[in-house]
Amino acid sequence: MPNNRKSVINVQGIAISIFSNEGEDFLSLTDMAKKFGGDDLIYSWMRNRNTLEFLGIWEKIHNPNFKGGEFDTFKKEAGLNKFHLTPKKWIAATHAIGIQS
Repeated sequence: MPNNRKSVINVQGIAISIFSNEGEDFLSLTDMAKKFGGDDLIYSWMRNRNTLEFLGIWEKIHNPNFKGGEFDTFKKEAGLNKFHLTPKKWIAATHAIGIQS
């Protein structure tokens, strides 16, 4: 059974959740973004080409099941007005492990 644990830190008046699972810690991006625009900020961040390149490189290094072809498709479309990407869509399409939703 996984060892799940949740704690909270306070950064500049914002409560940010930290989830621990099997020795790995995860910060809540949603909590961090609340002060600056909430979910809309996350969606804008996910549309950014530099963000996708960072996420893709991280996954290539740490995730043997990462679907690089799907990543390449997203990277080509990143930044275009019609391009929209959510963390759930990223995870489902690429089998990403660096972000949890």
